[in-house]
Amino acid sequence: MIFGRSLQSRGQSVAFRLVVVLALVTAIAIVATVIAAYRYGRAAADEAFDRLLTGAALQISERVFVADGKVQVDLPLSAFELLALASDDRVFYRVRGATGETVTGYDDLPLPAQRRKMTTPLVYDTEYLGVPVRAVILQRRLAETQLRSAVDVIVAHTTQARADLARDIATRAMLGAALGGIVVIAATFFATRYALRPLGRIEEHMLARDPLDLSPITEAAPKEVDALVSAINRFMSRLDRRVGDMQAFVADTAHQMRTPITALRAVTENALDETDPGRLKSMLHRIRNRAIGVSRLMEQLLSEALIIHRSDSAPLVPTDLRRVVLDAEREFRTTVRPEHDALELDLSTDAATVLADPFSLKEAVKNLIANAFAHGQPPVRLVVETEEGGTALLRVEDHGPGIDGEQLKLLGRRFSRREDRTESAGLGLAIAHKVISFHDATFLTGRSEKDYFWIGFRIALAKETTT
Repeated sequence: MIFGRSLQSRGQSVAFRLVVVLALVTAIAIVATVIAAYRYGRAAADEAFDRLLTGAALQISERVFVADGKVQVDLPLSAFELLALASDDRVFYRVRGATGETVTGYDDLPLPAQRRKMTTPLVYDTEYLGVPVRAVILQRRLAETQLRSAVDVIVAHTTQARADLARDIATRAMLGAALGGIVVIAATFFATRYALRPLGRIEEHMLARDPLDLSPITEAAPKEVDALVSAINRFMSRLDRRVGDMQAFVADTAHQMRTPITALRAVTENALDETDPGRLKSMLHRIRNRAIGVSRLMEQLLSEALIIHRSDSAPLVPTDLRRVVLDAEREFRTTVRPEHDALELDLSTDAATVLADPFSLKEAVKNLIANAFAHGQPPVRLVVETEEGGTALLRVEDHGPGIDGEQLKLLGRRFSRREDRTESAGLGLAIAHKVISFHDATFLTGRSEKDYFWIGFRIALAKETTT
């Protein structure tokens, strides 16, 4: 189920995900707005009704007087008119004398929990008759000839109207925030769909393509996905190059293997009918030479296939070019031409560290050596030199006539040299040329001071070597 949900989430559109995120953010914003609006509404309602309470208490205090040495109150009905507009609420009052006796009003109306010297009205919350009330208390000082004392005037009001007002403000704020959130979400959804229309055109363009069309995407795309389109184009370029190489390899393999195998089959059939021992032995030698040539050609083809694979996958690591040459020389002696001893080494005393794929570079050197033995004259000499400017030069020298101008034009192409010789079909130089190009090296030919022909490449040294 978890895996299924992950696949489903990956299939959701960007617009849908953006809408979901915005909906969650909007919901949080609405809740926060409602809470803030309710608190603001309650504070505003308290402020408005507190002023009414204070006004009512002031009107009552103005009607407090002394008669016959006693505190009297002429209660004004107008003091409660505005408070009475809240039909669901009740109003309580109390006038308290200096000794604590109740002059008029409700005897048990609570006083504030903490009394202070009052110069201004004090508003406080309390509970009366089992319901919460909001009350105000103020002090009126009497300075009469008959009596000098202080009188407390208390007016209380239930809080239903306050709560209703706060709830109404919060409801209006919630509706406004919800409506605004819906508008923002809808606008974001359509804006996102509009902004992503270029991606839809890219999708239509890709679906309309031929499966073998690996050309770059040329459709205009938003800047935010430029990196993605560039990555896709680079991948398609690599895939196109890989597919092209593999198609060429398959075609070349089929073409090149057909002729020697047909010739080998023909010689074998003739040998079956031959009765002369001398001619039969000669035919067996031809069969053997043909088999060796086919084996060598197959090795080169497999080597080329491996090089094609590694050209896009093998990492380049710091490698000493001298070690590559030593390994190539040893494998050549032991596996390719063990009968040849005319192979000399002249390696630099300084390290020639380059960034390379050691396996591919070794195969290139082996093919250069094999080419020198196949088309040149021994002795063959391997030279590695470090040059000024941060480069290393590898040369494979032989005493042969070298490569003429026409052959130089075909250097590095498959099957370009001496196709009459079964042991080599031009693949060696083609493999070497591919590896050298993969390493950003330069394929070179020339003649040494002693007029020896050489072929090789120049490659940049790794940075840690040049510093």
